[in-house]
Amino acid sequence: QVQLVESGGGLVQAGGSLRLSCAASGSIFSFNDMDWYRQAPGNQRELVAQITRGGTTNYADSVKGRFTISKDNAKNTLYLQMNSLRPEDTAVYYCRATRCMVVGGQEICRGSWGQGTQVTVSS
Repeated sequence: QVQLVESGGGLVQAGGSLRLSCAASGSIFSFNDMDWYRQAPGNQRELVAQITRGGTTNYADSVKGRFTISKDNAKNTLYLQMNSLRPEDTAVYYCRATRCMVVGGQEICRGSWGQGTQVTVSS
């Protein structure tokens, strides 16, 4: 199973920027999609951004126009560029990688999670 390690979190003032990285222990090319999630205290984990194998991206409405997800297959790394940060972006950010395969005619998908990186935005 692939290991995912996030980095790049920290403390930043509102309006600032951070770039998160998620390094995979193996090739990321075969993943069906890779995602960034976040979880704030007392809240459920929510999907922030997704990038498919083909490079199609999707974003939560709350981050559209501010966050950009990208990946570098050669470096086996997923990124999240976060601009115009707001206090409500404060959370632990997790990366997730999903691989799907057909077994017995049925598609089965399995996801792997990183350990998370803390992002704190001060007002």
